[in-house]
Order: sequence, then C-alpha cells, then structure tokens
Amino acid sequence: MSELRFTEDHEWLRVEADGSITVGITAYAQNALGDVVYVQLPELQPYEKGAEASTVESVKAASSVYMPLAGEVVAVNEGLNDSPERVNEDPLGEGWFFRFRPADAAAVSTLLDQDAYDRLLKANADA
Repeated sequence: MSELRFTEDHEWLRVEADGSITVGITAYAQNALGDVVYVQLPELQPYEKGAEASTVESVKAASSVYMPLAGEVVAVNEGLNDSPERVNEDPLGEGWFFRFRPADAAAVSTLLDQDAYDRLLKANADA
C-alpha cells in the first residue's frame, strides 16, 4: 500500500499502481458522523477540485465528500449501496468511495501527509 494523503475535509487518498487514486473518508470523519446508513456515490465523469462528488448520511447527519483534485471518476465502490456500514467498519479499506484519474498526477503531493493530518486533528481537538 502506498502512502496515504489527506484533505482538511477528512478525506483520504491512496495512489494505486495504475496511477488512479482511491478516495474515502478518514476514521476521524466516520467516527464524527456515527453509524453510516447511506452513501450516494459519484457519477463516472470529470469533476473539478472542490466539487461535491459524493454524499454520506448517518444517523446523526449528512456530509459531502469533495473531489480532492481535478480528475475523472473511473470507479465507485458499489458494495456501499448494500453495505454502507463498511465506511464505519473499515474506512481505510473496504469503505472506500471512489477512484479517479487525476488531471495532474503531481498535485497529490500538495495534499496533507500523515504528520500534517495528525497536526490538523490535534489542532481541532485543542480548539
């Protein structure tokens, strides 16, 4: 597994061997949401960075999942249609949302690495 990258919106990204990028929400995000009951997966199409790509609903709230970089969604995790609880059970594995091909592969390096994300979580906890 390659190194994970993160957004300030609590999405994780993993670059796959074929150059596509897998996206999901972090353990922190799924914990804050509570029990996930529905995931609206994105369409297989291009999205701009920051566009709403997906929605996740829980017993507590609904939250948007944003496109972390510009690119084209090439796959979605259809398993979440029948088992949205996978987001809670395995957020960094079977709970992934979608894969996309980035418009600029190098842009992934501009996102938060694990240390920077940990600092963000600590700052949020201290606030």
